[in-house]
Amino acid sequence: MVSNDIWIILASSLENDLLNRKVMKEAMKALFIQHDHVSPTGWVGEALKRHGFEITEVLVVPEASFGTPNINFEFPDFNDFDLLVPLGAPWGAWDDVCIGNWLQPELDWVRKAIEADKPVFGICFGGQLMARALGGSVAPGPKGEIGWTNIWSDDLDLVSNGPWFQFHYDSWQLPLEAKEIARNPVSSQAFTYGRSMGVQFHPELNAAVLKGWLDWGGLRSVGEDGQDPEIMMQQTIAEDPASKDRTFHLVDNYLSKIAELI
Repeated sequence: MVSNDIWIILASSLENDLLNRKVMKEAMKALFIQHDHVSPTGWVGEALKRHGFEITEVLVVPEASFGTPNINFEFPDFNDFDLLVPLGAPWGAWDDVCIGNWLQPELDWVRKAIEADKPVFGICFGGQLMARALGGSVAPGPKGEIGWTNIWSDDLDLVSNGPWFQFHYDSWQLPLEAKEIARNPVSSQAFTYGRSMGVQFHPELNAAVLKGWLDWGGLRSVGEDGQDPEIMMQQTIAEDPASKDRTFHLVDNYLSKIAELI
């Protein structure tokens, strides 16, 4: 005869096994939209994995089409994911002539996702997409921003003052319903809209990400901006531990305070 203690142990073990299976089955899913082949998920991907997210990455413009990026692309069903993360791009979120074949569908996709209360975390080009999709606009800014930059945040528990890495030439004009939460003298830097948030800077960036950008046109852009790309790379290597902590803090608080996913 099996003792009561054994039954209790067996029942507890079964309950834990069922709970673990439920947690595994219900793991949240994040979709990263990579617009070009040198846009890794970086620190943002690592931050989401810490919370048990399953990561899916889709590439819009493959390397072979980098020089002629106006291709057709079918975006996945956003209902299959708990969080959408459109990343940066070397093209403008206003440039329908250059990338309109997939830019217009993505604008529609982002708008419908946000209207369906799907959390979207847009980064640089991704944030510009959000602004335009929601009724704002995007255009070339008064000047570009490249490199590590401090910003001015209204909500330091959500978005710190940085420094954050910038690599953009365009700026958004926000829709009326959006709440700007950070800016600097050059451009607006972060906003929230319901359960979604857009940032102009690159919280995902680390030294490995920057190397890919420099190898694919960034060296020239940095040089034309009057900066030394080698020093920028060394600065980024030195900044990696702190930037990782800043991004983890940003993602953690976005997920809890805005997206309400954790």
